Formats: sequence, structure tokens, C-alpha cells
Amino acid sequence: MKRCVAVVDYGMGNLRSVSQAVAHAAREAAQGDIEVIVTAGPEAVRAAERVVLPGQGAMRDCMRELREAHGGALLEAVLDAAARKPLMGVCVGMQMLLDHSEEQDTPGLGLIPGRVRRFRLEGRTQPDGSRYKVPQMGWNRVRQAQPHPVWAGVPDEAWFYFVHSYYAEPADARHSAGLTEYGASFTSAVARDNIFATQFHPEKSAAHGLALYRNFLDWRP
Repeated sequence: MKRCVAVVDYGMGNLRSVSQAVAHAAREAAQGDIEVIVTAGPEAVRAAERVVLPGQGAMRDCMRELREAHGGALLEAVLDAAARKPLMGVCVGMQMLLDHSEEQDTPGLGLIPGRVRRFRLEGRTQPDGSRYKVPQMGWNRVRQAQPHPVWAGVPDEAWFYFVHSYYAEPADARHSAGLTEYGASFTSAVARDNIFATQFHPEKSAAHGLALYRNFLDWRP
């Protein structure tokens, strides 16, 4: 019987590239028993062994679409997954896990205590003399703030691909799994119990990104 990984489709995620990257990671690890599905079905999310929650665009739109999908049943299925099985959030899918975002004063899912802040870098210059741009768009290093099975085999200070104007600020530093410098140090990965999430896009981050997905598929929290 195949193990199922559900990529949650609530109309706002980079679904094709995420699902293809997870499936590619499974093939690389010779895990032929894994089936990756893109689904908006609450029962499929509940039945999956593990869940990926992607997101892109404005957090308010993402939260609205998730709350309204299937009359709230998809949201309940995601919350159920977050309580009892491995769940990985990506980009806005990470921001949604926190309590609240400054972006349009938007409540989140409250799964990790903390807030989402906007970069305030107007008029500031980078070490090379260029101005900081918001959104941060491109490659940046991630320092592993704490050991975690999803980091296995990934070098500290590895490069990952970012596109974002907002960043997570966990209330408890123990939930910060990765740190990145952009004007100042900010949390670029969070972790708690069976949840791991990244602000950067593993599916756009070449070999290191695929390694994260492989590790997620093997993770037994």
C-alpha cells in the first residue's frame, strides 16, 4: 500500500512545482511506495500520511480561500493534520502557521505563537552599496538555528531561493529553525513538534531544496 503525501490545493499555492519537487525527491530516494497528490478534498488530506501546505500571494487571500474551501472542512482537515502528522509549510504556507500577520491585519492559524512582520528597509543600503529591495527576491543563505531531521545532510549556510516582503517572528526562539540575513537576521524556517516550514522555496532551490523534501518524507516526529 502506498504512502500518500497530500499537497493542499486551496487555490493559492505553487502547486505544480511543489508537487513535482516532492515526487522527484521521492524518486531520488527510491521511495517507490510514495504517492504525491494535489488535493482540495478534506478526506484526502485526513487520509494522507503527511501534508504539504504551500502558499503564495497575499496572506489575507490565502487565509480566506483556506477557510472558505468546502465550507471550512479543508481548514479543519489541515488543522487535524497539524495536530498529528508531519506537516510542511512553504512560503506563505509558513506565515499562515503563526498567530497574526501585519499584511492587511490578518489572523493566522495560531499553530506557532508569533507574528509576521514586513521588511522595513527603505533607504538602507547593502554592504555592496546597493539599496535593499522589498520583496527580497533571489538566493540567500540559511543558518540552521537548531538541529532538526529535515536539515539532515544539508550544509549549514546553504543557499535557498526567496521571494517575500514579510517574514516570521516566532514568540519563542525555540521555534526558529533557520535564520537568514537581509537587513537584519530574520527567521526563515520554523519548527515545532511535527511541523516544519520554510519561508524560502525548496522547490526552487536546486539540490538542497530537494534534500529538504527527501528528509521530510523520511521524518518520523
